[in-house]
Amino acid sequence: MTTGRPAIFGGAPSLAAGDHRQWPIITDEDKRAVLRVLDRGILSGAYAPEALALEQELAAYVGARYALLTHSGTSALQLAVAAASIGEGAEVIVPAYSFVATPHSVALQGAVPVFADVDPVTGLLDLAAAEEAITPRTRAIMPVHVHGAASDMDALLALGKRRDLHILEDAAQAHGATFRGKPVGALGITGGFSLQSSKNLCGGEGGVFVTNDPGAAEVAASVRSFGQDVHLDEGASFDVTRPLDGTRALDSQTLGGMYRGNEMMAALVRSQLTRLPALTRVCQENAARLFARLRELPGVTPPTEMPDRTSVHHKVRVHLDPVQAGLACSPRALRDAIATALRAEGCDVVLWQTEPLPAQGVFRRRAQLAYRSLPGGTDLVQNYEASRYPSTIRLLDGSFVLFSHSCPLIAQSQGTVERYADAFVRVWEHRQAIVKALGLAQE
Repeated sequence: MTTGRPAIFGGAPSLAAGDHRQWPIITDEDKRAVLRVLDRGILSGAYAPEALALEQELAAYVGARYALLTHSGTSALQLAVAAASIGEGAEVIVPAYSFVATPHSVALQGAVPVFADVDPVTGLLDLAAAEEAITPRTRAIMPVHVHGAASDMDALLALGKRRDLHILEDAAQAHGATFRGKPVGALGITGGFSLQSSKNLCGGEGGVFVTNDPGAAEVAASVRSFGQDVHLDEGASFDVTRPLDGTRALDSQTLGGMYRGNEMMAALVRSQLTRLPALTRVCQENAARLFARLRELPGVTPPTEMPDRTSVHHKVRVHLDPVQAGLACSPRALRDAIATALRAEGCDVVLWQTEPLPAQGVFRRRAQLAYRSLPGGTDLVQNYEASRYPSTIRLLDGSFVLFSHSCPLIAQSQGTVERYADAFVRVWEHRQAIVKALGLAQE
């Protein structure tokens, strides 16, 4: 265990160059999977073999009847909105804390993202705030299983049933996370995952739309292919050796795009999926050890683990309370000081987000949003005022994320994770001197 003077005061760093393992981890099996595609010469197509196989495997993994491969997590979420028949002017409630792809997926369908505050500790959608945001124009709620932690799906589904609303799941970061023993993603009517490089299951870029509803799956399949009249059972007569040919009429019935994934990405994800359960178990074990160490420190709160859910710990957001820590400084000052000290120890520390989503320029200006002149526009101006989300602001001001996109927790060895814990303990023991040295203590 590292003890003594923190690195910021001249001590030896807790972590050395090379301690971090970069993500994704590419194996010889992964390389052979991609070469298999190149040797076959079939690189794309809705019914190409790798895409079809991956869709079947992912459907089984997340407990969905249907899975459709897309070119990004954002397009998977956009399909989730479209397949639930959410159209222009309809409102969809989304958390004020997430990645911007969540509200973008709503706006790209011409619908209206309406923000609601989150729990200041978990970062998950606050159900009371979500219900308060419901208007006569609301058609759906899109909870985010943020950082790989499951939202309360029973409560959300009950709310949806009571208020006649669809529940659309943003599971972009939550491959394998469970709520009461069931995988998240397909518990609502539709959902979407991301396969981007930083995700626990990655293919470089990509996404997966999931549903148990056959009608929703048919709509998604059409929107995914330029809104054309496609059907999920057409693959039986499709010649996979000639993936660019076919007899289907090129007749778009509705607006859509080319949102399909490609064969090399599908092959890589299939290979990575075989290792995901084992990697997730190790990640969860390492997280449990790290969180136990951090909980011993006054004023430090690691991610909350709820007994009826499992998290896959895509991100590790740690909260710091200056009052409990015995410090006379603001939460943001403490956050910045400890982040600086941990970086000096060799730890990866990032903020990821610094403001509620409605503070981003696209929502502040609303100039590019198709619904800016709809009835209720005044309500939207108020909804997009970032100060209306105090719990989100509190979460962001008083916390940071350990590990990074390039070197996430799932990629790290037990030894590296233990050195993170040692570094945190070492820095925390000197927190008062660190805050003072950085000139952040309040007078």
